[in-house]
Amino acid sequence: MTLAPLELKQLGPGHLGIVWNDGHQSLFNVRNLRLKCRCANCVDEWTREQILTEEAVPSDIKPRKIESVGRYALKVEWSDGHDTGFYTFEHLRALCECPLCKSSR
Repeated sequence: MTLAPLELKQLGPGHLGIVWNDGHQSLFNVRNLRLKCRCANCVDEWTREQILTEEAVPSDIKPRKIESVGRYALKVEWSDGHDTGFYTFEHLRALCECPLCKSSR
């Protein structure tokens, strides 16, 4: 089975949830998601070092728009104006902050 989100929902001002096609329900702090963007503006393409700093991301950041990119990713337009990053489904699943996933890391 190919991993895919079935439902995306806002869980209060600072959290998102994704229900996956395998039944798992992921939980994400939106600021943490913004900090984990892997686009060339946020991560050096050659060294893979993080360019984006925690200080550069407002504490009240929120997604303005989320759209599907083919069958493999989500693109987020953030309230800080950033909109160039894709979050692949596999990357999102690895970032899951639900108690089950956090305890297995």
